[in-house]
Amino acid sequence: MHVGLFTECYRPIQNGVVASVDALARELLAAGHEVTCVTPRMPNYREAQTFVVQVPSLPLPTRTAYRLTIPFVAGERTWRALDRLTIVHTHSAFVTGWMGLRLARRLRVPLLFTYHTQLEEYAHYVPFDARATRNAASALTRVYANAADAVVVPTAAMEAHLRALGVGVRIAIVPSGIDVAQFAGGKRDEALRARLGVSANEIMLLSVGRLGREKNVELTLDAFARLRDPRVRLVLVGDGAHRAALERHAERAGVAARTTFAGEFPREALPDVYRSADALAFTSASETQGLVLVEALAAGLPVVAVDTPQTRDVLDGAGAVAAGTPEALAAALRRTLADPSRRAVPPHVLRRFEEGATARQIAGLYAELIDDLRVPRAG
Repeated sequence: MHVGLFTECYRPIQNGVVASVDALARELLAAGHEVTCVTPRMPNYREAQTFVVQVPSLPLPTRTAYRLTIPFVAGERTWRALDRLTIVHTHSAFVTGWMGLRLARRLRVPLLFTYHTQLEEYAHYVPFDARATRNAASALTRVYANAADAVVVPTAAMEAHLRALGVGVRIAIVPSGIDVAQFAGGKRDEALRARLGVSANEIMLLSVGRLGREKNVELTLDAFARLRDPRVRLVLVGDGAHRAALERHAERAGVAARTTFAGEFPREALPDVYRSADALAFTSASETQGLVLVEALAAGLPVVAVDTPQTRDVLDGAGAVAAGTPEALAAALRRTLADPSRRAVPPHVLRRFEEGATARQIAGLYAELIDDLRVPRAG
């Protein structure tokens, strides 16, 4: 097969979508398939991977690194690379996704769409009425998903969500995979802890993810403040447009002196970061899966997360969930930090997220969709 992966979000940005697309591309290539990955061209960034085709792009009118492609000015190399696709797999319902949809129709090949993002949870980035923006985002998701031959979601909760939005096409549940062995191989590093401001006798509470308003990191800070335990230091790994607001929030909550804003880490450094911590606080309710949860579990890091259907789907009983209040989250963190045995994760929980296994599921779905297209329809 020659697979076209179309994504609005790619390196040098670091997030779950990029990690998921990269993992899928690696596994497809290793299995002998041909891959062309279509992404926006990013300023001052040169992509080293030869299977990546960068399309001219424009910045969004918001404080974000994300960009929108301009497909009608794509060069000849782009279209030559895409004319041989046997399946189109899109990872965005924006411009790059519609580029993929139009190409699938022109080539008469199947279109698979992976639903990575609850767009309505990002309405605050658009300078219009929030309710109208959320409604428009839901409508975009419904229309785009129904135009696909099938949709992939990472959790059962997201299948229910799309059905509630009015999506009627086939939906397959396939988690976003990671290299479980890589994250399980992380080492506790006292020098790393020291660089993060954590002394030898302190407890390291970790939060990993982009610092965006939709990630709800304020709740992490408020719960940390209610721990009232001077032995605990909070380390926030990640960066984003909301960082300054979170730094002010930490000051107001009285925990700025015990909070480290560590910035972004290269992905290959994250296993040691997880392994060097004592617990993970995860307070985002906007995820479709939450790759951070899987990475922490693989690293053997106890997880305390806000209780959402998708978080329950991912953890499958392996972590602690709490109501989305500072008091409830703080109580769950106290219990977890007092019980080191919570590092144990049942093997079946992690097997679902092995990137090789999830890529094989996706490749099987590709084959089914290609076969379905070859079978003449009755009537």
